[in-house]
Amino acid sequence: MVVGIVKASAEWSTRWPERISYGLSDAADNLIFQMMTTYLLFFYTDVYGLTPSAVAVLFVVARVADVVESFIIGIMIDHTHSKFGKSRPFFLWYSVPYVAFAILTFVTPNFSYGGKLIWAYVTYLGLGFLYTAVNLPITSILPTMSQNTRELTLLGVIRQFFGSSVQIVVAVFTLPLVWLFGHGNQQKGFLGTIIVFGAISLVLILNTFIHVRERFSNPHIAHQPVKVVLTMLRHNQPWIVMSIVIFMYWLVTAIKNQTTIYYFKYTLGNEGLVPWANGFTLAALIGVLMIIRLTDHQSKKKTMLHGILIALAGQGIIAVGVYGKWLWVLFGGVFINSIGNGIIIGLVSIMIADTIRYGASMGIQAEGILASTDDFGVNFGLGMGGLVTAGLFHLSGYVANHSQNAATLVMINWNYVWIPLVIYAAMYVVLNLYDEQRILDAVEK
Repeated sequence: MVVGIVKASAEWSTRWPERISYGLSDAADNLIFQMMTTYLLFFYTDVYGLTPSAVAVLFVVARVADVVESFIIGIMIDHTHSKFGKSRPFFLWYSVPYVAFAILTFVTPNFSYGGKLIWAYVTYLGLGFLYTAVNLPITSILPTMSQNTRELTLLGVIRQFFGSSVQIVVAVFTLPLVWLFGHGNQQKGFLGTIIVFGAISLVLILNTFIHVRERFSNPHIAHQPVKVVLTMLRHNQPWIVMSIVIFMYWLVTAIKNQTTIYYFKYTLGNEGLVPWANGFTLAALIGVLMIIRLTDHQSKKKTMLHGILIALAGQGIIAVGVYGKWLWVLFGGVFINSIGNGIIIGLVSIMIADTIRYGASMGIQAEGILASTDDFGVNFGLGMGGLVTAGLFHLSGYVANHSQNAATLVMINWNYVWIPLVIYAAMYVVLNLYDEQRILDAVEK
């Protein structure tokens, strides 16, 4: 579909094999990442046997670590000088450890409770670091692949198309695969599922390393000391705003995704509806594919604002479905909300690439550090989302695999409906502060 929308230009640097390979890098990461964001809280509480309060603390510790790790990986990219480039070699160096730790995270050793908790900390913290090591380069390499704005937009759309496709695959097929591999034993089922996802992820990450190239790093700008870069970042207003927007997007995504299975299992009493509900997130692909057409006629900022409004409207319809107990309305809300989410997340890496180019116009050659805001926002947002979800469940008296009390059911509805509504509204307000004209004026000079 994308081929029919955008025709190649002689000025463009990439061709379709490289574009597809770049997009598949996000698909590779999302096979594991979506298992973490959507099912890991449930796995820890209902399968592995940890308490919600212990998991909440683990998620906070992991996300604090990830914030530091994003910055460290960014610095590592900026100071890497290999025959493969700066960002590209990270796909080769960290792909195998990333997949290995993903599998270990879903291993359930027969330890004491304390031993289980230590195992969870070691594997999950390790997975967080390695996820950053293979994911951050996807963003940092983008502005070095081409200098054509439309091509960068196309590459970002292709990336998100594949990333969103895999998100849907994981959301829809994880629980059926868990049943297939476990036959009722969810420990075996989750382990078998992550092994399959991990093997596919490894192949796709290595494929990205083989086919993607860096072309347009500016050799005339020396890498400044980190202290100087951080000082200059205070003046990169678009980068600051996008960092906040990314955090808010992943905060709302974490809260909703983690609560979905609890809502259908405990509120509606039908866990089997989860794949059906998640199937409607396929609409995110519609939003992603709309980006090319929409940005032909309006700015990226305005396009993302429209995406937020669509997501907000969909969330409102979800609220009607939840409180009216109309399943078809709820699914319709998920469909519309997902279109808006597709537009939002599809533009994130593209607009971060714009802030990196703006930084270069200011004399900042620091693709790694500037790109780290993407992973910083993902990790911090997911961490706070996990804290909110697990923390509120703990406070309301949640007990795994039992009928829930009234306070917990209310809390599930708050996490699934009202907290996301507030975050979408706040995201719209923040994005209005994004100064896109400043980028255009600087890049054109």
